[in-house]
Amino acid sequence: MPISLATGSAPDFVLTSEGGAAENLSGFSAWTVTIMEALGPLGVGFMVFLDNIFPPIPSELVLPLAGFTSSQGQMNIVLAIVCATLGSLIGAIILWALGKWIGIERIARIAVKMPLVDVDDVHKTVDWFDRHGDKAVFFGRMIPIFRSLISIPAGMRDMRLVKFVTLTTAGSAIWNTILIVAGFYLGENWAVVETYAGYFQKIVIIAVVVFVIVWIVLKVRKHRRKRAAGIDDSGADVIEPGEFDS
Repeated sequence: MPISLATGSAPDFVLTSEGGAAENLSGFSAWTVTIMEALGPLGVGFMVFLDNIFPPIPSELVLPLAGFTSSQGQMNIVLAIVCATLGSLIGAIILWALGKWIGIERIARIAVKMPLVDVDDVHKTVDWFDRHGDKAVFFGRMIPIFRSLISIPAGMRDMRLVKFVTLTTAGSAIWNTILIVAGFYLGENWAVVETYAGYFQKIVIIAVVVFVIVWIVLKVRKHRRKRAAGIDDSGADVIEPGEFDS
């Protein structure tokens, strides 16, 4: 399939695939569709894998585009969903392995040396994950940012790989199917999906920023109260090997 590349300034380059779904698209969208047309469903899986490892590549754009490409007869939609889910799973397993390698105890020792962070925060996080880890992994696959990050604490807490794979596959399959099918039926209006998914992503980002700001303010106040009371809690907590084991 002949491909032509017209480049102008970096943000405005146009990539077209003659007679393909990428025609009249530009920038990242055209590049993504061209990869899908060249590699088929494997291209979808590859892009979704990159989204898991490198979150700035948005699945909210990639998946509706996969549906749009399928609607143009360039790809089988069922295979697109399967490969997208496999891409999600492979990326998640890599991050799970990274979390397992890092381990809770290493994170706790780092936390002791970080300003405003108490070892109690690590304890609370571990306790929360022990109570809600299954739901967090499943639903986390449908939330921007968290879909990648949730794999790391799952590995740190040594969630069984079979359970992790099952929950990740189920959550990813639901999310991928919704966006790909929406892109398929919307056709050339696939960008509607991206628009509303983008709103959702912005809400998540704003919520995270607000949470971080509130957390910092509360921590600063707590440490000021401790200093005013003459309490020095630096190094007060010692992490022993296996302390976080169930």
